[in-house]
Amino acid sequence: MKNLIRICIVVVLVFLLSFTLQAQENYVKLEKNRNIQAKNLIHELNATKDTLLLRSNRKINSLYSINKDYSRELDFYINDTIYRLPLNKLSVGKHVMVTVQSPKRFVFVVKILKEFPKTEPVNLITDKRIVATEVVKTISVNND
Repeated sequence: MKNLIRICIVVVLVFLLSFTLQAQENYVKLEKNRNIQAKNLIHELNATKDTLLLRSNRKINSLYSINKDYSRELDFYINDTIYRLPLNKLSVGKHVMVTVQSPKRFVFVVKILKEFPKTEPVNLITDKRIVATEVVKTISVNND
């Protein structure tokens, strides 16, 4: 009988904890290009899912995004094999990303689900939040 009560208590606690414990919220969803010709372009999110990582064995010429309003939100000239794009620059919604590797263009989709939280600057010396970012000095001049 004691074991049955313990098992019930454990089950109830696990059930309640499953609602209170949450992992990091998803702000971004990446829909990769599954085409066999796009296998040389590695496009993935970093561990914290706030940066798009692009890698290739060939040079990536440029990258641009087309948002839900059919306008270019980002347009970068890269000319490198590795590029990191911070996703907090994109607005909420669906973005079609086009990576240009002459003469090919690779298309994939990035969906920004929520706006990224704004982080406050931290003073590393005192580990406290910075209230003002600049100090204004007043100098009094006596003309006697």
